Amino acid sequence: MSRRPQIAIDGPVASGKSTIARLVADRLGYTYIDSGAMYRALAWAARERGITRDQKNEAAALARNIAIRLEPVPGGGNRVFVDGAEVTDEIRTLEIGQLASELSAVPAVRERLVAMQQEMAAGGGVVMEGRDIQTVVLPDAEVKIFLTASPEERARRRQLEFEQRGQQVDYEEVLAEIKGRDHRDMNREHSPLRPAPDAVHLDTIGLSIEQVVEKVLAIVKEKCG
Repeated sequence: MSRRPQIAIDGPVASGKSTIARLVADRLGYTYIDSGAMYRALAWAARERGITRDQKNEAAALARNIAIRLEPVPGGGNRVFVDGAEVTDEIRTLEIGQLASELSAVPAVRERLVAMQQEMAAGGGVVMEGRDIQTVVLPDAEVKIFLTASPEERARRRQLEFEQRGQQVDYEEVLAEIKGRDHRDMNREHSPLRPAPDAVHLDTIGLSIEQVVEKVLAIVKEKCG
């Protein structure tokens, strides 16, 4: 192989993609790319400019002109910058997540961010996670993994994440938002969420984080040696 492999990890919201991808990248010494953070960064910038979910032309223009940068963090993760300003913490809210999901359905927005993601991953040696990585962004990735878990389990995890950041949210509200995002992600016309035909499915219910990481690393070893 002329370059280190690309590892594409997809799945619905709160399926564990980010945590697992960060840890796998760290264990392999690869670059971690959080594609969802890029859509959140765009949503943050849109909110700051007063652009709503219905203003598709304005959102597309913003995507064409915005500068989004992901800076690796030692031990895994990304710091997120928009036009030079760090927004790592600001983008992790329920409001921004919902707006990101809505704006990501705009074809011109996805086309622009997909091009950015492909450029980031071109050299290989990356672990990228999102919702259309294995089917659209990196269709030739050497390793494709689709993580799953029930909506109820994912809502529990997401609520815990918010609480750990000091944000109190209602479980039923989080569950409703997750189900809504699942529906939007799976039914959007452009780049819908679906596993690639050659993806390995991995249900994370009942598994610890370390167990999931070990399973992913075993898949990488099997496919890439």
